Amino acid sequence: MSSDAKRFLNLFGGFKEAHGQTEVLNGQRNGKQQAKSFIVRKPLTLELMQEHLEGKRGVGSIPIDENNECSFGALDIDDYELDHAHIVKKIKKLKLPLTVCRSKSGGAHFYIFLKEKIPAVELRDRLAEFASALGFGHCEIFPKQEVVIVERGDVGNFINLPYFNSKHTTRYAIDAKGKDIPLQEFLDKAEKNLISKQELKELQLGVSPTILPQGPPCLQQLTEFGVPEGGRNNAILNVGLFYKMSSPGDWKELLEKHNQDYCSPPLPAKEIVTIQNQLDKKEYFYTCKQEPLKSHCNRAMCRSRKYGIGNSQSFPTLGGLTVVESEPPVWFIDVDGARLELSTRQLQMQVEFQRSCMEQMYKMPARMKDAEWRDMVDVLLETATRISVPEELTQKGQFQELMESFCTARLQARSPEEISTGKPWTEDGFTYFRLSALQDFLKRNNFTIYTRGQITERLKEMNNGGTADKQFRFKDNKDKWQTVRCWFVPEIKKGEIELPEVTFKAKDEETPF
Repeated sequence: MSSDAKRFLNLFGGFKEAHGQTEVLNGQRNGKQQAKSFIVRKPLTLELMQEHLEGKRGVGSIPIDENNECSFGALDIDDYELDHAHIVKKIKKLKLPLTVCRSKSGGAHFYIFLKEKIPAVELRDRLAEFASALGFGHCEIFPKQEVVIVERGDVGNFINLPYFNSKHTTRYAIDAKGKDIPLQEFLDKAEKNLISKQELKELQLGVSPTILPQGPPCLQQLTEFGVPEGGRNNAILNVGLFYKMSSPGDWKELLEKHNQDYCSPPLPAKEIVTIQNQLDKKEYFYTCKQEPLKSHCNRAMCRSRKYGIGNSQSFPTLGGLTVVESEPPVWFIDVDGARLELSTRQLQMQVEFQRSCMEQMYKMPARMKDAEWRDMVDVLLETATRISVPEELTQKGQFQELMESFCTARLQARSPEEISTGKPWTEDGFTYFRLSALQDFLKRNNFTIYTRGQITERLKEMNNGGTADKQFRFKDNKDKWQTVRCWFVPEIKKGEIELPEVTFKAKDEETPF
């Protein structure tokens, strides 16, 4: 193994027992290459990193670990017309400990590497501040969640790593001149930019505490670093809203002073009067979804500010959809950074989603139109990360184990006559039993997912789709002939059963895993 692979692994270490892979699909959506992401429940090893750098197999790392801590994080920018060199210069100007890499889709990943692990919630908070300052307030933040529900099979979301096929890569780091940086130079740069927990905590973004104190972070950023062309009127309108809330007695004078002090050039006095009249006649609220506020949004911090958005009934930010492919599937989704566990019905039905938020987060989000909800869920499903589960944790696997136990581990019949007593009988390569006896056994072992019809279909599958029942005739202890209908499967040798695939529409009960 090369020393480069070892250094690479040290930088991108995350969740110990799992990593990510992405299968590229045909077609694009919104300019982005479509792909299927899935989790491999194996460690991200030195060998895998070597294969990644050699272009044999691309991998992704899950920043958050089993203890909800991180040693690296990233901002994922899906702007395919991004001026990479310009953003590198802006990062340098703000003195942010970020390394810019071109992403697989042509956008950018801004990576941060830490000297020691820190709680995921702390890293996400700081990265949200960085995103706001850089004008990417709505970008994806890795780690995507503050916690992962490890005991339920959750592992969080992974980010595809740079320098796949490092000698001919399109996922390279970029310098201030827009030139790509070779792997060794990237490793040197990243290791040089390692930052401690304390240094990260003390890092200042340059916004004066006297600017709009306790106001929205976006307005503070825009005031300090300038409003983009075409955004001044909307910015000033929102600044007026801030002053109207914080200083209702003299807000008009403060708005005029703000315009003169911070707008270059200032808006004409006539336009300021128009904005003042607007605010006088109508009750406005911050236009968070409009530019230039949108690009500098930091909603979590804004909610904590006295004159921010507070606990407004805006819909939460959802993302990081992950599905554990159990039977039935279990879903995990990020809700404003918190992790929520859902059934398929709870993900499908908005009212059920609200109920889940109340039960798990003690919050009730606002509703959106049902059509908008369906569209949003559909988009989330397209990029959902899949987590496979061991066979024994599926309904099929559970039935498999119980069939083995029923046929081999309990008291066996010594003659066909004893089938009527509930005992299985094995002869000539087949095991025979009463269906009612099997049902009772499954029920005693808390396996009630399959209906009677589903059980018989499974038994037929075990007989390659053929007949799975027959009638036995025998004399009872009173020397009278009896006819017993029984079911049969090929003789099961312990540990060797293998059931064919078959899909059922199961009941709505959850399968523990």
